This record gives sequence, structure tokens and C-alpha cells, in this order.
Amino acid sequence: MTVVRNRLALAALGVLALLVIAAVFSPLLAPDDPAEQQLLARLTPPAWEGGGSLAHPLGTDQLGRDVLSRVIYGSRVSLLVGIGAALLAGVVGAVCGLFAGFRGGWPDRILMRFADIQLAFPSLLLALAIVGFLGSGLWNVVLVLGFTGWVAYARVVRSEVLSLRTRDYVTQARATGVTDLTIMRRHLLPNVLPHLATIATLHIAAAIVAEASLSYLGLGVPKETVTWGSMLADGQLYLGTSWWVAVFPGLALMLTSLAINITGDALRDVTDPKAYRQ
Repeated sequence: MTVVRNRLALAALGVLALLVIAAVFSPLLAPDDPAEQQLLARLTPPAWEGGGSLAHPLGTDQLGRDVLSRVIYGSRVSLLVGIGAALLAGVVGAVCGLFAGFRGGWPDRILMRFADIQLAFPSLLLALAIVGFLGSGLWNVVLVLGFTGWVAYARVVRSEVLSLRTRDYVTQARATGVTDLTIMRRHLLPNVLPHLATIATLHIAAAIVAEASLSYLGLGVPKETVTWGSMLADGQLYLGTSWWVAVFPGLALMLTSLAINITGDALRDVTDPKAYRQ
């Protein structure tokens, strides 16, 4: 089954396209400055409710800041953290998995035991500990989420390489004097890239949720930067009276994670149709 014939995947891709557009063109799409405070308009309800205003379609928060503008700007941080963490974890995991699977022996045992040790710790708890040590900051969050996510890439790449290294074309390349580095780069890496792409999509969603969790706890991106997690933290006190302050960033976070996961599943079905048929 292709992505084009999967209506759910097409809908997910549509949501992701809107998210990317919102992140790239935030200054053009946001109706207001996300940090601008209008205390006289604080806790204005959405436009469709009584007392709402078209000037603030999704209402305002406790400081009179436009919720729609903050949701749009929050997509920037989410995408940057998700993609950055996935790229970092993917590179580190792919290198470790290629080396461990191809070389075998003690390098394989050491890397995999280190991976097992890291898997023994809950990833979010480990991220909290590292962020608490390094301090908050956008790039610190990317670094932490990349470091805590490399294991999945490494284990999948290693398992694939263990199978691929016995293939005839690899044996022939070795017999003709091709270096191990060239074999890994030309013959093994291209064969594991589809699996890396599938893991990366799922990791992006996990990293976005983890960043929101850290920001919710006050340990992620600095408070002055708009994030969905910090908006949830600010709005939790107003759920009973001004639900829109927390609901809309939470809805954006849920839809983004769901769309990325659906896209990852569709990508897996395309790259591994046998697994889908089973």
C-alpha cells in the first residue's frame, strides 16, 4: 500500500505541511506579537464564545497575549527540537550500529552493553537529570534528547548490518581489497537508510513530547521563548475558568505527535511492504 492510497497518511501529511508552514512563516501568519501583553484584554475567550473578539480568534492568556500567535510560534521550537534531536541521535546511532555490527567482537559487546545500561534508565528521567546538570536552553535540550535517543537507531542498524555483512557483494568487496570504511559507507549504509528514516519520524514525535514535558516542568527552553509546554504550564491554573489557555497548545501538541506517528507508520509500510502484509 502506498502513501497516496492511504487516506489517513495523507491527512497526517497535510497536518505536518501546515505545521511546517506555520513554523517557517510565523511572523507573517501570527496576528500579534506572541510576547505582547494586553492586560485589558486578559483571558478573552475565543471568537465564537460570548465576549470573544475576532482580533483574538483563540482568545488570550492571563497576561493578554494572543493564544493563536503563541501556538504558531511554539511550532518553531517543537520542530527545531524534534528534527535536531532526531538528526543527532540518528548520526550517532547509525555510526555506532554500523561499527558494532560490522566489526563484531569486543567493540560490539562494549557498545551494546552501554546501550543496555542506558535503556535501563527511563529516558525522560535521564533527560531531566542531564538538563538539570547542563542547565536549560534550546540547544541543551536538543543535545540531551539526541543523546538519550541514539540507542534505538544503533540497535536497529546493528541488527541489519549483522545480516548484510554476510551477503555476497560485501564478501566480494572485501576480497577485492575495499576498505571497511568504504564498505560501510557504500554498501551497508544505503541499505539501512529506510529503517533510519522510519525510526527518525517516530523519534521526532517523541522528542517534541519530551521537550514539551521539560518546558512544562520549567527545565526545557527558557521561559521567554514560546513553547507549547510552557503554555500548558501557564494554562493549567485556568482550566476551570479559561480552558482555551491550555487546551489549544495541548491540542497542537497532540495533533502534531499523532500526525508524525501516522506518517512514520506509513513510511514503514512503504519501505517494508512484506512486514505490512504480515
